[in-house]
Amino acid sequence: MRPPALARCLVLLLVILLPACSPPDRQRLRIGVLYDLSGSMEGGGRTLRDAVRLAMEEINAAGGVQGRLLELVPGDTHSRAATAAIEAERLITREHVDVLFACWTSACRKAVLPVVEKHQHLMVYALQYEGLEQSPYLLYTGSTANQQIVPGTRWALDRLGRRVFLVGSDYVFPRVANRLIADLTAAGGGVILGERYRPLGDGGFDGIAREIREAHPDVVFNTINGPSNQAFFRALNAAGMGDQAVVSFSVGEPELKTLPELRRRRHYAVWSYFQSLPGAANRRFVQAWQRRYGGDKVTCDPGEAAYVGVKLWAQAVAAAGTADMDVVRLMLQKQTLNAPSGVLAVDSATGHLWKSARIGEARPRGGFDIVFDLGEPLRPTPFPVTRSKAEWLSIVDLAGK
Repeated sequence: MRPPALARCLVLLLVILLPACSPPDRQRLRIGVLYDLSGSMEGGGRTLRDAVRLAMEEINAAGGVQGRLLELVPGDTHSRAATAAIEAERLITREHVDVLFACWTSACRKAVLPVVEKHQHLMVYALQYEGLEQSPYLLYTGSTANQQIVPGTRWALDRLGRRVFLVGSDYVFPRVANRLIADLTAAGGGVILGERYRPLGDGGFDGIAREIREAHPDVVFNTINGPSNQAFFRALNAAGMGDQAVVSFSVGEPELKTLPELRRRRHYAVWSYFQSLPGAANRRFVQAWQRRYGGDKVTCDPGEAAYVGVKLWAQAVAAAGTADMDVVRLMLQKQTLNAPSGVLAVDSATGHLWKSARIGEARPRGGFDIVFDLGEPLRPTPFPVTRSKAEWLSIVDLAGK
């Protein structure tokens, strides 16, 4: 083949291949959304995806960010941490997303974080969690332990009693949260009567319910996550403990709506946000949510935190005048927002939000009546002061094994 013919062939080959290899159209900002859309945590993952989508659609309806529309690029963890890490790599390196909204469980977050840090990317995590972590590449919009576990535990010890039983799913958040609850219980002169765990998605709580009945605690602290909550409360009811006081840290409005076993007297939940909050900002949020997803759809704290994360990120991009990751991360440190749960501000020292703490009691027909409202935002403290940072990190290491 003569050189000119060879050159023409090479040009033709490049014309064919370049569209598949080139980065996506940069007239749009690409939002990677990596949640549990199948598997044991599917319900929560779909709520977070819907919250991100609602915020994106509102931003696009207002003209986008500096004229650039937002585009959702989906991923699915299949409720497996290892899959989440693989999908995060794909979204960052092949889909060229500008930001990643990802993960429900702490196990998922801990699997994805090294991928985000390796690429010096940006991820927004919307769940309340155990803390004991901060990264310049993450914005944490959920509550830290001092904004949820600490005020919830102190309220329960004062109002319900100091004989405590701990029940949780067997992964890092429940185990670390229960270490903090145990510290607070001991400091308050209380006693831990038992501590039991079951795997995520497991339904075998009959034996644990019998143990609780025999121990007769004043309060059960519940760090079970996902559909296992239904099995736990069914077991309590079957054991004749329908009036047992339970304080839950991972049960919100969607769970109450779909699981009638959870709608019981003396069942309390601790969050920053409840759908029943008063105020114009929350009314607008709930109305927008129900217009988009149906009048019977309920909001919840993780959903609000995911929605807020999109708005804060978009504000940072607008303030930066660019989607460049380094500049946006810097601008995120300066953002505040009049959110459905109140005025929120990014804490520049930790990458978490200043948030308030509230406690709701489950209603017989669903939703929560707010029985405690701190009334002011708390500075996020990722490492609680009950132990040294080194001690907490060693507990996290053990809990993750």
